[in-house]
Amino acid sequence: MKNIKPKLIKLFKEGYCTPQIARIARKIKEPSTTIHYNIKSLEKEGTIKTYKAVFDYKKIDEGFCAYVLINNKGEEGARALAKHKEVESVDLITGDWELIVKVRTKDQDEYYKFLYNLLYKEDFQKTLSLVSLKQFKTEFVSL
Repeated sequence: MKNIKPKLIKLFKEGYCTPQIARIARKIKEPSTTIHYNIKSLEKEGTIKTYKAVFDYKKIDEGFCAYVLINNKGEEGARALAKHKEVESVDLITGDWELIVKVRTKDQDEYYKFLYNLLYKEDFQKTLSLVSLKQFKTEFVSL
């Protein structure tokens, strides 16, 4: 059988997942038609933005996770950062820093390359990295 796992992972990360209506119906003991109607309603209202798979990141070569605190960029910098494939999330925050960025790479060397490009090519002047040692919950799913 042809191995298309990398293609599937890429699509799942972009939101190409769908809810399992029959499974949900069994869990909450409601008809599938009711589940489908309500899901479509939530999508139309914009309450549901996308469906996403939750990965074991080590198995897809993104096992190194760091949170980067950044100053001097604000919303413009957040939008620029969000375009990088290594960036999982970007939030504007309060306190001594302006942004917190969640970055996933294969390993420390790949993270260094990402950070080097960030600091020197995109002129981010000050950062603080916090490396995740082990993740226990993500996307509301316990690991």
